[in-house]
Parts: sequence; structure tokens; C-alpha cells
Amino acid sequence: MKKNTGPRGLLILSMAIFGTIGLFVRCVPLPSAELALYRAVLAALLIGTVLLVRGQRIPLAAIKRELWLLFLSGAAMGVNWILLFEAYKYTTVSMATLSYYFAPVLVTAVSPLLFRERLGGRQLLCFGMSTLGLVLIIGAGGGGGNDTVGVLFGLGAAAFYATVILLNKFIQNVGGLDRTFLQFLSAIAVLLPYVLLSGGVTLGSLDGAGWVYLLIVGLFHTGVTYTMYFSSLPALPGQSVAILSYIDPLVAVLLSVTVLREPMTLWQAVGGALILGFTLLNEIGGRKKG
Repeated sequence: MKKNTGPRGLLILSMAIFGTIGLFVRCVPLPSAELALYRAVLAALLIGTVLLVRGQRIPLAAIKRELWLLFLSGAAMGVNWILLFEAYKYTTVSMATLSYYFAPVLVTAVSPLLFRERLGGRQLLCFGMSTLGLVLIIGAGGGGGNDTVGVLFGLGAAAFYATVILLNKFIQNVGGLDRTFLQFLSAIAVLLPYVLLSGGVTLGSLDGAGWVYLLIVGLFHTGVTYTMYFSSLPALPGQSVAILSYIDPLVAVLLSVTVLREPMTLWQAVGGALILGFTLLNEIGGRKKG
């Protein structure tokens, strides 16, 4: 147990930090695609430096067959960030985060098609109850059309995050930090031309505070926290990772309600509890069977 204290603490801290990103994204007045691009650039620079200091070389020759999977997953990661940042603009941080955490439910839904996994009674129950939770969140929105648009952006982000999860299941020969670094590079390769062709670079519009928040999102929330996250995974059992990962949405919801003073109806709270509770139940059940 003592051996896991350090990694467990790192995972808890990284999940708590991930849960605060919505607050900081709100303070960076940049288009979502441009913010996603800078997030990937700053994180890639930091993780690349970590790999360089460690003397850790990426075995490109050994992983060349999986490079296209890394590229696709990195591209999906970039689009996922854009949609999540858009969700923050249209609805509350809690609603955006809860709809985003529908991603594991989507993975469960498509796994029988991709991996020939059978859905048991537990998986079907969890899928149905999580979907009911999502319906409650959308139906009980107090912000009208904007809330619905925000939740839909959150669902779009969940779909692309689910794509990242599924593609990563096919990647067998690339370690955690190496994989993340290459995925960030792939995200940059996709986001850079999109940003240049759409709105262009608007960094000049940032004031001092905006630059600080941007650096925090890119370096701290992404580069440092991803490094902490992947450093903790090898030493922890999968069930512990699944349970502790839910610190992220719980922190996001608490900060949304207490710090940002964003409204949440009773039925939205019930819907969020259904999504998180039954998704977690599905994760724990799946880990036990494996």
C-alpha cells in the first residue's frame, strides 16, 4: 500500500487540476481552435523537454506501423479540445463537463462493434441510466437554447474523446509520455492550418492576464499535469485509476457552483449523478471482469 502512496497522490492531484481547467479557459479571450493549438504547442514543448532531459528517445522505427493511429488520435484530441472549449462558452462549466464525461458511455456502446465485446446486463443498465442522465441535463436546462448548444458541444467533445480512447486501444508499442507527445504533435499538425485558414493568429489581443492564463492552461494544466498523470498510471491498478478519475468532473462541478456561482437545477444534478455514478459502475464492473 505504501508503495502506491506517491503515484496515488500524483493521480489525485492531476485529476483535481484537470477539474479546474474550465475556470482558466474562461479567462483566455481567444477562439477555441486557437486556444487548443497553443495548448498543444506549449504542452508538446514541455513534454519534449522532459523526454530530452531523461534521455528518452522515441523508437520511431519500432512504432512506424502505429504512427497513423497516433496521428488520427492526436487529430481527434485537437478537435475534442475545440468542442469542449466551445461548450464552456455556451453553458456552465458543470454542464459542459458532465456532458463531456458521457465519453465512456459511448465507448461502451461501440465496443461490441469494434472489439466483439458482448454487452452484459450491467453494461446495458449503465448505458441506459447514463443516457437518462444526459436527457435530464438537456431537458432541465435553465439557460434555454444556449445551454442546449453548450451540452451538444460537450457531447461532440465526448464523441471525439471516445475516439481517442478507442484508437489508443489499438496502439500497443508506444509508452504513455511518448504517445502523448506524438499525439500533441499530431494535434498541432491538424490545428495549425485550420487556425491559419479560419481566423488567423490573434495573440496580440491578449493582455497580461490573458497571457498568464494561457500559459497556465498550456504548461500547467496540460504539460505538467499530463506528465504527472502518466507517471502515476504504471504503479496503480486499473480499478483505482477508474475511481480516482472521477475527481476531475466532481471538482469541475463544485467549482462551477461555488466559485463561478453558475446555476444548476435539481434535475440537472440528478442527471449528472446518473452519468457519473453509472459510468463509474460500468468501469469498476469491467475492470473486475478483466
